[in-house]
Amino acid sequence: MPEHLASDIFRLGGINVEVSFCRRTCRLIIFCSPVFAQANLTAETASVGGATHLAPSHLTEVAGTSGIANIQLADGQTLTNSLQNVAEGKTDIASTPHILPFLMSRGIGPYGKLGKEKGAELASNLRSIYPYTLGILFLYAYDAKNIQGWDDLEGKTIFNGPPRGGALTNGRTIIEIATGLKDGEGYTALQANWGQAASVIGGGEPDAVVLPELFPSGRISTLGSSGKMTAWSLPKDTYDSEAMQKYMKAPGSDKVEVPVADLQAIMGEDWTFVSEDATLRGMATIGGDVVHKDMDEELVYNLVKVYVASLDALKAKAPFGDTVNYDNPGLGMCGANPMKYHKGAVRAWEEAGYDIPDCAEDK
Repeated sequence: MPEHLASDIFRLGGINVEVSFCRRTCRLIIFCSPVFAQANLTAETASVGGATHLAPSHLTEVAGTSGIANIQLADGQTLTNSLQNVAEGKTDIASTPHILPFLMSRGIGPYGKLGKEKGAELASNLRSIYPYTLGILFLYAYDAKNIQGWDDLEGKTIFNGPPRGGALTNGRTIIEIATGLKDGEGYTALQANWGQAASVIGGGEPDAVVLPELFPSGRISTLGSSGKMTAWSLPKDTYDSEAMQKYMKAPGSDKVEVPVADLQAIMGEDWTFVSEDATLRGMATIGGDVVHKDMDEELVYNLVKVYVASLDALKAKAPFGDTVNYDNPGLGMCGANPMKYHKGAVRAWEEAGYDIPDCAEDK
């Protein structure tokens, strides 16, 4: 038998290769041991361009390269349906505004057909893994439309969201509180899926828009480059009203006040921001990605661990990365929000040095 001088193992095309060298011969022994990810998962999210898409697409990337999971991500989805798919065990991960689990838990709004009992049962299956800010709701329009602000919306055509979901619910409510006008009565409502929103707005069909937006985002940057635009703060008396303050305490909502000068510096000369006192007031829409409560704890732990460890890379992928609270696991939790964190997610966040509020833990 020849005496080995050396033996080594290296990777070639996804398989392990053993090379053994001996005195008189050398032999190449290839044994098949491909390295596959430990799990195959499905995920659903909104269209490309916002915080809602960036987070799960980043998770898909880092989970795959780390050998934790292969995630098949479907974008451009209606998140109302995506959330129910997770609750029913049909999809593993979904993005959602936090208002939707709240509505599901009561069997109201887009989940009215479920009824209270079934809605509560399904909502109890949902667990959070990480949060983010979806956008800030405010009014904007092309200058060519000659809109004068919130008091000038009666009889106009207003783009107020996708056909279903939390953004539409919020858009309708904000308009009604601010103007007293109801969808389909005081104004003509226009809706389209997220992936079509920019083209519909840019096409000039709506007179004005009320959507959750980021500063900057691909959509509003593109729209501004097609024509001068103006954005209006919620009037201070409307913002401070009992009805608005109460609504902004709902799950998935929060108050926002941003100096106009800061926004003007970010958005440039394509945009004008109008406010009584140089402060843009609006409502933030808050959400996150969720899984089923029965997803394996170790799998969730590993997914969230690699996600949290790569937050700097995530935030660097978009100009809004530092402004949407990817690294704030307490964002929008507790209070009337029925969502709790998955135990695996709590472990990962806390091991990384973050604090999960006790009221957000699944005891």
